Amino acid sequence: MRAGTQTMTIENEAWSADDDRPRGRAARLAIAGFVLLVLGLVATAGIKSAGDLRAAKNQEQALVARIAEARLHIRDLEDRVARLDEDPATLERLAREQLGMVRPGDVVIVLPANEDDTRQNPPTEPRH
Repeated sequence: MRAGTQTMTIENEAWSADDDRPRGRAARLAIAGFVLLVLGLVATAGIKSAGDLRAAKNQEQALVARIAEARLHIRDLEDRVARLDEDPATLERLAREQLGMVRPGDVVIVLPANEDDTRQNPPTEPRH
């Protein structure tokens, strides 16, 4: 009896090749599906990353152009400051034109350009 019991146990635990096929096929399909899902996610992330990289490069080019413009503007301003420091006539001309300044003893006559200008911008006293 003991021998028969062992045989029965072995027979109950033994799997046939037919039982293994459906489980193996399902496992292979599940693994293939998972691999395809992971590949799809990686491809999507790669496409998004490529777009982000392209946008960052465009932004970098725009910033480089703005920096170049700012440097040119700074150079122009430095040249203007140097001219104002070196040329008192230029400084006086700008003070008269932009700030409305006059020298002591100058006679200033302010004429309105038209009636609307007089109502909107009343004449101001000259600065000394």
